[in-house]
Amino acid sequence: MRGRQILSAVLGYLRLRYSQAGLPASRGVRRDVNQKILLTGRPGCGKTTLVKRVVKNLSQRAAGFYTEEIRDRGIRAGFKIVTLDGDEAVLAHVDFPAAAGPERLGKYRLDLSALETVGVKSVRDAVRARQLVVIDEIGPMEIRSASFRDAVNEVLESDVALLATIFARSLPFTDAIKSRPDVTLVEVRADNREKLVSELPNTFRNPSPGEI
Repeated sequence: MRGRQILSAVLGYLRLRYSQAGLPASRGVRRDVNQKILLTGRPGCGKTTLVKRVVKNLSQRAAGFYTEEIRDRGIRAGFKIVTLDGDEAVLAHVDFPAAAGPERLGKYRLDLSALETVGVKSVRDAVRARQLVVIDEIGPMEIRSASFRDAVNEVLESDVALLATIFARSLPFTDAIKSRPDVTLVEVRADNREKLVSELPNTFRNPSPGEI
C-alpha cells in the first residue's frame, strides 16, 4: 500500500507540472519497463544533464546518444554526437567546409552523415538489442536527416523503452510525436529537475506484485 501511495503522489505531481506549463496532461505516468518518455523545456533548462543522470541510475542497460556543445574559447562553435558507448562525431560547426554538406541551420553547417553513422546507428543497435533507447535530442538539426526520422519512428513503433529530449517549439515532425497517445511529455524546469532525477528511473522498472 505504501508503494501505491508514493506512486500516486508522483503521478499527481507530474500531472500538476504538465498543466501548469500548458502542456497536455499525461495519459498516466505508469511504471512500465517499455515506457516512452519525452523531456522538453526551454534551452539551457538542463535536459541533457538530466538524461545523463537518469541513465546512471537505471537498473537496465541503455544505448543511444547525447548531443553536446562544442566550445571555442568559451563561445559555442557547434555540436557533437556522443554515444553512451563513447563514440563521437561532429554534427554541426560554424567552420565546417562546404564539402561537409549542403544543410545549414542558422550559422551552423550540418554533417548529417556523421549523425547517421554514429547517432542513428546507436539508436538502431539499441532497438535490436532491446535496450532502453536514449535520444538527445529530437530537434531541428537532427530531423533534417530522413534516416534519423525513420529511426525515431522505429523506436516509437517498437516495444522498447525510450528516454528522449524533444524540441519545445512547434515543428510538424516533433508535434506529431508529442501528440501520440503512447508517449509521456515532461517539462524540465529548475524547480523539478532534482525530483525527476530520482523519479524517472523508477518509471522504467517493472512493478512489483504489491504495486500492481
